[in-house]
Amino acid sequence: MGKFAIVTGASTGIGFELAHLAAQDGYDLLVVADEPLIDASASDFRRHGVEVRSVEADLSTLQGVDRLLAAANGRQVDLLCANAGRGLGHGFLDQEVADWRRVIDTNITGTLYLLQKVLKPMVARDEGKVLITGSIAGFIPGSFQAVYNGTKAFIDSFADAIRNEIKDAEGVTVTTLMPGPTETEFFDRAEMLDTSVGTQEKDDALKVAQDGWNALMAGKAHIVSGWKNKLQVAAAHVTPAAVLAERHRKMAEPGSVEES
Repeated sequence: MGKFAIVTGASTGIGFELAHLAAQDGYDLLVVADEPLIDASASDFRRHGVEVRSVEADLSTLQGVDRLLAAANGRQVDLLCANAGRGLGHGFLDQEVADWRRVIDTNITGTLYLLQKVLKPMVARDEGKVLITGSIAGFIPGSFQAVYNGTKAFIDSFADAIRNEIKDAEGVTVTTLMPGPTETEFFDRAEMLDTSVGTQEKDDALKVAQDGWNALMAGKAHIVSGWKNKLQVAAAHVTPAAVLAERHRKMAEPGSVEES
């Protein structure tokens, strides 16, 4: 059998482009998303001449992750793109518990469970590549996007920690892709189209995915996609949290598009 990759959140956006890049590089694919569109996306990936399997599963649940892993049929995972994520706009006190919990369970719990399941055999054989989609949002207190930014702060930090934990397995690499606002379905699904950040010009999903793929193949620890985002991250390291939170409020507060 040839190389085998799992790509989560592959129906649209960055995950869709990552799956294309993996297929172009000769990886057979197992792609997953929590919507029926994943089957149509899988058909698109097959034009690269690789084997593609798709599964619709809710990766905010352990059962959904187990369903994904079962679909691999015991095949060795050479590459994992842990890209699935969920956003949520509006003020925290106005959000339903089920909504913010699903963000946490998708971005953190499901992601960690999948990583643990896939990384253990990679480390045991000292071979494998993992790309985790974090975000520059993890460096910024996310007023009116507080839960999402908090989950990305966790993921960015967690990736750095496990990279150190498994450093003796030199054949295994963990790369964190940290994009800024990207042209995907994210802001529509997060109900943020009435915000400044939801309507501003965004980065191209293919460009972001290509940056992540190049860093992954080079074995880099992390990559911030886009020079403007690199500047924003650098500024975040020296700017007081209260100032960052106020800046984020102006981008993400509902109705801010009308004020900008």
